[in-house]
Amino acid sequence: MNTNRGEGAEHMEDLGASLSDKNQAGAELTDTERSILALEKRRWKYPGAKEQAILAELNLGPIAYYQKLNVLIDDPRAIRIEPALTRRLREHRDS
Repeated sequence: MNTNRGEGAEHMEDLGASLSDKNQAGAELTDTERSILALEKRRWKYPGAKEQAILAELNLGPIAYYQKLNVLIDDPRAIRIEPALTRRLREHRDS
């Protein structure tokens, strides 16, 4: 029987904090982030078609889109969900 309730309470607080950290690290992508990745998977037949889709589907200008994309491809959540795509995009960006 545990007579020192203080230690148990501290342990429970630490456990709760670590679970909270894991939940934040494993948080899902937003709808916009998922849409950006989906858009990057598509192939574009005509010049300017991708930029038109960015504006029509995401209501973003190309500059804002590419800023978000560059942050997203380094995000561990996106890397976990789309490892091949994010690796390809990082290699293309860094070359």
